[in-house]
Amino acid sequence: MQTAKFTELPKTAPHPSMQQLAQEHSLYDRRLDTLRSKLFLTEEEKVEEVRLKKLKLSLKDEMERLRRMML
Repeated sequence: MQTAKFTELPKTAPHPSMQQLAQEHSLYDRRLDTLRSKLFLTEEEKVEEVRLKKLKLSLKDEMERLRRMML
């Protein structure tokens, strides 16, 4: 599934918190990539994976909310 990369914001993002949210989203995405690269996950890593996915989705929703407010 192709998803939009929220980290690809212009250097002059219109809202400072949008840039911060995008950076956090990218951080969670990189950590998830690390977990996905493992052949097997421990129980703790599985819990972390679910938590990170929820955090990423929450950030994505918040960024979309900010985008709509800026229109």
